[in-house]
Parts: sequence; structure tokens; C-alpha cells
Amino acid sequence: MDKLPVKMMDPTLAEMGNHLSDAMKILESGKLESEQGKERRKLSWKDIPGPLQGDGQDVVSILQLVQNLMHGDDDKQGHRRMQYVGEQGHMALLGHSLAAYISVLERERLRKLTTRILSDTTLWLCRLFRYENGSAYYHEDDREGCSQHPVIYQSAACRPGLGQHLCSQLGLPLSCLCIVPCNTMFGSLHQMDVALLDKLIKDDRESGKAPLLLIANAGTPGAGHTDKLGRLKELCVQYNMWLHVEGVNLATLALGQVSSTVTAATKCDSMTLTPGPWLGLPAVPAVTLYRHEDPALSLAAGLTSSQPVEKLRALPLWLSLQYLGHDGIVQRIKHASQLSQQLLEHLKTLASIKTSVEDELNSPVVVFRFSQDNSAPSSGGSVEGYYAGERDILDALNRWLGEQLAQQVPLSGVDVVELEDEGTCVRFSPLMTAAALGTQENDVAALVEKLGEMIPVLCCTLRFRQDFKDEVLQQASLSYIEDQSWPGLGAVRYEPRTTDLEEDKRQHRVEKINSDLLKKLMELDTDLYFSSGPEFCEEKNCIFIGMATEDLDVAELVETIVSFGRDIEESGKLFENMTEVVRKGIQEAELQLQKANEEKLMEEGVLRQIPVVGSVLNWFSPVQASVKGRTFNLAEGCLDSTEPVYSIKAQMIKEASLDSPKSATKRFPGQKLFRRHGAASDSISDTSSVSQLEESFRETTHVQASDADEAEVPQERHVHIVEETVLSDQRVPEGEETESVDTLR
Repeated sequence: MDKLPVKMMDPTLAEMGNHLSDAMKILESGKLESEQGKERRKLSWKDIPGPLQGDGQDVVSILQLVQNLMHGDDDKQGHRRMQYVGEQGHMALLGHSLAAYISVLERERLRKLTTRILSDTTLWLCRLFRYENGSAYYHEDDREGCSQHPVIYQSAACRPGLGQHLCSQLGLPLSCLCIVPCNTMFGSLHQMDVALLDKLIKDDRESGKAPLLLIANAGTPGAGHTDKLGRLKELCVQYNMWLHVEGVNLATLALGQVSSTVTAATKCDSMTLTPGPWLGLPAVPAVTLYRHEDPALSLAAGLTSSQPVEKLRALPLWLSLQYLGHDGIVQRIKHASQLSQQLLEHLKTLASIKTSVEDELNSPVVVFRFSQDNSAPSSGGSVEGYYAGERDILDALNRWLGEQLAQQVPLSGVDVVELEDEGTCVRFSPLMTAAALGTQENDVAALVEKLGEMIPVLCCTLRFRQDFKDEVLQQASLSYIEDQSWPGLGAVRYEPRTTDLEEDKRQHRVEKINSDLLKKLMELDTDLYFSSGPEFCEEKNCIFIGMATEDLDVAELVETIVSFGRDIEESGKLFENMTEVVRKGIQEAELQLQKANEEKLMEEGVLRQIPVVGSVLNWFSPVQASVKGRTFNLAEGCLDSTEPVYSIKAQMIKEASLDSPKSATKRFPGQKLFRRHGAASDSISDTSSVSQLEESFRETTHVQASDADEAEVPQERHVHIVEETVLSDQRVPEGEETESVDTLR
């Protein structure tokens, strides 16, 4: 916002505007304080809250503090995403500053000014949204604005908590709230059932109750559908009830062409508008327009206030509407509607995407969902035709789809919504997000492009889930974990083959094996994502596999999991028995070495053991003794001769020179694990993992595993202990014959 002109009637207003402009520049500049400043701030914030400084601070220092509080963790988060505050937003913020300044005026001037502000704003809104001869109530909470009782009827598709809030505000018990179900046979599944409402009203009247208020929707919070407002108005006139309407579709009343279903809202008794999100205005109040002939009753109901300060709530909106002008307001609402139509047109061309749109020609809210072509309902239908469990699987996949789209295209403003009939869907409501985020046509195009990349991944994952389950069930050492809320291939658990352990020890072994198995799988060079599952998953000690691509080799994936699990299990058994095996091996080695010494004594004779005599005998008649070796088998815990080992090894070397070496599964250059050669899925590899979009990079290591090579060497691990008897012309001194035993220990 540019500097305000100095020539103004009140110099304070010019100074206030300039200060606001400077403050916004500081807060939006993104320039954080230096490292030294950060260190000082950390030291000064050790005890929060800290004492108030006695000498005070200047405006720049205070604004710097506010900026640090707003963006202090940006270096940890890596980015920051704030609402876009345009020029019209600055006017709204200026309105809050002016409200505080105006409130100190003398009473008569304050009354005249607030009356003008309220009159102008109410007139503009009534004409803009086609609500003739209406009054306005400005409130911070958009759930306020209705003050009728004692029986309140609302649609089952209304915002959660709206009826409870009204009962709380009016001091009524929740028994005064009546939820009217939506259509089940005819019409939209998100519209109030008018015939059932008529029956409920009649039953309440016959039981002595007084139906007074009906809350209808012009754009349900979930799917953006509009109730049959014309028929509901007839019922309210018949039973002398008050009809209140709310919803995002009310914004389209400002356009030149409006659907007849939304136009009927102009005949209701009251309706709530939320111009803040529609126009991108921060901290402006919601407005309830209503019609009532007696101003005294409005004052008694709390819809108007005699306090001038409370009337200043409309000041930020008054300034913003003047800044935008009629054309600017209409242009923003029209732009949001065009974005919805642009997305809807592209969604019609995508396979496996089903939409839930009330009016394809004029709907500001687009709700879509991934679904199988062969069993997906038509546009706006329910999912009752799915087999048991399929809806939960599709809900998980659509939840993943919405989260990934929101992450990859944040300016689109899409979010995930849970609908009672359709299930989990992705919602695009630009009227509520586009003005704040600055959404443009290229953002919608990027959204469609990413969606097109993710659809093959979703289809492949849904198709391979059953194949993965069948492969796992064929493996005795794997257990398939049925978790339909997981967006991916599925989950498995490696079960050790040992059954003679106690339950606690067995659970500990299962946990250890699956933990090591998960780490080993995560180190593989593959597009698949492996994890321990959601944070609050009921199943423990499991391995969850993420989204799949078209070239996935499910059989190889399962075989690799089994192979790795078996290796880890055998290694675990080896280490668990290592202590006992080594102890027994040492004892056996001592006995055999002692026996070898005795045999040596018997072979050489007693004379050779005498120091001088033995040297002479060894000089004239040397003893021809061969080297005797021992092999220590850790798996069996026993000592064997090394002669069979050396002979087998020599034979294997000879055979290896004659035969060509075997290799593992042949892979082509650049081909990753678990991929079938020739499948064209490289174009979607960037979306083949659940968390690949959340991680900028992943450390990978190539694991070389060749079963053929393992078959060419003995399976037992050996520790060779070689006992050597060296011939010499000198007698071995006493005590040295046991040196080999000590060395072994």
C-alpha cells in the first residue's frame, strides 16, 4: 500500500496509514534477524514470560519481535505458507486500526460516523447479493446471527456443530435441535428431504412443540449442493417458521447469471454471508442479512446494538468494499467460479475419476473421487454397490490422493472431505480459497497434470493388492495383515519358524526380525516405500508397502522379503547360540590338543623329551611329522579335521574352472529392484511412493544378493584352528607344549 497523501483533514489518519504501510513491509519482507540477534533472543527468552523492560522499545523493535514470532520456525520447516494479503487486505487491516482511533471521538460524532458506516455497508451488501429491504447483523463467529427458538430444524448436511452452537447461545437444550435427513430415493443425496421435514413438523406440532426456525443450505459444506429453497420457503410460510440460509453458493448471487435454486435464497428470512474468504479479506466480520419490520424487536433480540463502539465492527468491511468497488467484487467471485468450471471440464476427460457436482454448468464447488471403472457409481451416486471392504480401500487411496495433490500443488487449495454417501473425496472450493491463495488458471492446469500422473499409480496399486495378498499367503513364513485403511499394496509380518519359545521371547524375536527386515528393505534401490505403518496403527511388528507402479514384479518382491527374513532369522539364531557354541568348542579343542600332545609323546618317546638327550636324538634322527589342522564349526560346536575341507575346496575350484558361474536374476542397466523389464511406467515413477513427495532425497545402497554363489560354498561357517608340530634339532622347553591351548583361549 502506497504512502497516504499528507494533505488530509486529520494528520493523524495520514500518519496511521503510513505506519501501517511500513509495518506491513517489515512483516512481509521475510528478512529475519541475524544469527547474533537469534542468539540474544534465545538467551532473553529463557524464562517465558519475561519481565517487561523498563525503558520501553521502539516500533521497529516491536515489529521485529512480531515477525520473529510469526516466522521463527521457518528455518526448521523449510518453507512458509501464509495467506496472500493484497491491497484490499491492507484496507481491512487499516479498518481495525481506524476503529480504535475513531472510538475516542466524542459521542455525537461517533454516532453519526457509525450510523453512516452501517447504512452504507448494509445497502451495498443487500444490493450486491439481491437481498432487498434487508437489515444486517455483523458478527465475528459465522455461526451466530440466528436468534429464534425453541425448535430448530437443520439439514444433516449442515456444518458440524452449528445446531449445538445455536442451542448454546440461546440457552436451549439439545433436545430442541432436530436433524432432518437428506434424500435417499430421489434428488441429490446432499439435499434436505422436504417430505420428511413436513412430517417432522406436523409431528412436533401435534406433540405441543413450536417449530420456529429452519436452517437450509445454499452450498453444503461438503459437496456444495443447494437445498430446494423454494419448497422449503413454502413450508415455512405454511407453518409460520423462520427460514435461514447459509452456504458458499450465496456468493454467486453477485454474478449476472445465477441458477434458480440459489436465487430462491433471496426470499428467505435471513442469510449469512462470509465475504472474508470470498474476497480475500482478513479479519472482517461475517454478515447476516435479515428482514424484520419492527426495529425494536431486532434490538431486543440482540441483532442491533445501541453501543457505537460495537457498530465499528463493520468498518474494515466498509473500507474494503469501497476499495474493491462493485466490479472488483464481482470479478473475484466470477474468477473463482471459472476456476471450478475449468477443473470440472478437465475431470470429465480423466478415466477412473467420478465427480459429485450438483450443477455442471454453474457449480462453484467441485468434489471428485478416484474409483474403479467397472464398479464406480455415476456422478453424484453412492458407493453401496461396492463389495465389502472395497469402499475402505478406495477411501484410503483417495485420502492419499488428496494429501499428495495438496502437497504438490499447494496454490490449488484442494483438501480432503469425508462424505456420508460417496466416502472420502477431494474437494476444490476456490470461492473459499482462491482469493487468499491467489489461485490462477495455471494452478488448475498443474492440478490436472498431477492428477493424471497419479491415476495410473492408484489403478496399479488397486490391481496389485490382491496379487500381493495371494503371493504372501503362499509363504509359510509370512503373515498377511489385513489393513484396508493403508494406501498401498498391503502389510506383512515375518513369522519365525521356531515354535518352542515362550510367548514373550517369541514376540521379542518377531519384533527384532521385522525391525531388521524393515531396515534392510528401506536400504534397497527401489521406488517402493516401506514403513512400519501409521502412527496409531493397531498392528505392530509389521512391514507396510506403499504405492505400486505398472512394472512391479510382485512375486520377486515377496520372495525378497522371505529371503531377507530367513537370513536375518538364521543370523539371529547364530548369535544367540554363539556363547555356548564357543565355550563348548574351546573345551573340545583343549581335549583334542591334550590328546595330540600325548600321541606326540608316545610317538617320539621319552628320551626325546629330555633336554640334552632329545637334542642329540633329533640331530641324528629327525622326526618326520605332518601338520595337523582342525576346523571349528560354529553352527554345530565341534572340531573336525581340515583335510576334507581342503579337498572339497580344491575340487570346487577345479569344477568352477570348467563350468560357467551362475548369476542372480538378470537385470538390465538402470533397472531397479522389483521391476519387470519392458513395462512403461517410467513416466509415473515420481509418484510411485507414498512418502516420495515428502522426502527430497533418500540414501540408497545397492544390495548384491546371489543365491547361486551361496550354493557354491559350504553353508557352515568355519573357524580354522591349525595345530602345527615343527621339527627342529632342539628340544622344546618344558611348559611350551601348552602354548597352543592358551592361544586358543
